[in-house]
Amino acid sequence: MIDLNNLPPCPVETTLLLIGDKWKVIIIRELLTGTKRFGQLKKSIGTITQKVLTQDLRVMEENGLVKRKVYAEVPPKVEYSLTEFGRSLKPILDAMYKWGKDFHTIVAKKELLSGMK
Repeated sequence: MIDLNNLPPCPVETTLLLIGDKWKVIIIRELLTGTKRFGQLKKSIGTITQKVLTQDLRVMEENGLVKRKVYAEVPPKVEYSLTEFGRSLKPILDAMYKWGKDFHTIVAKKELLSGMK
């Protein structure tokens, strides 16, 4: 959990503390489409380990990005969804998506041009 008494002076650094690793951004991307159970998240992300997914979900819950709902059933049913605060990251992920897509286009054009020489 982020120490609220010791936040970095730079807001970009604060954002990176919250979502700055590969898996957290991908977890957010998956939860932007709606509520998911742990197994659904694990399957949709693919190569993430169960340990890392569990750790990241816990940290993201502590930081107010994700909410966890436990149903009193046997076997236990747990669902994860983004909080309103977590959903507010959508424009950031949209911008990252657009930038990545533009980069792919630039790289493809350069490869095409270099093959014509």
